[in-house]
Amino acid sequence: QVQLVESGGGLVQPGGSLTLSCVASGGVFSGMGWYRQAPGKQRDFVARTVIDGAAYYAVSVKGRFTISRDNAKNTVTLLMNSLKPEDTAVYYCYAVISAQYYWGQGTQVTVSS
Repeated sequence: QVQLVESGGGLVQPGGSLTLSCVASGGVFSGMGWYRQAPGKQRDFVARTVIDGAAYYAVSVKGRFTISRDNAKNTVTLLMNSLKPEDTAVYYCYAVISAQYYWGQGTQVTVSS
């Protein structure tokens, strides 16, 4: 059974930093990454990494967020710097096995003064 457990969300002031972590179990994952969903909006891509370590980012977060992955631990981490109020959302981790997406429960990130 595939499970993803996220941690690290919270409240931070504009310009601050947060790190989100996601631990996956139950398989070998070809891709791992993050989406986010703000209130009243669709779920949007944030960042992803593939098994060889290549990373891809949404334009809105490129240069501010860094995704990393530990294949041995099936863990993906999202370091978020220079946070803005528009980064406020529920952040969802995902992992892929054979083109099947699995999702975490989500963690709230709120950027506010």
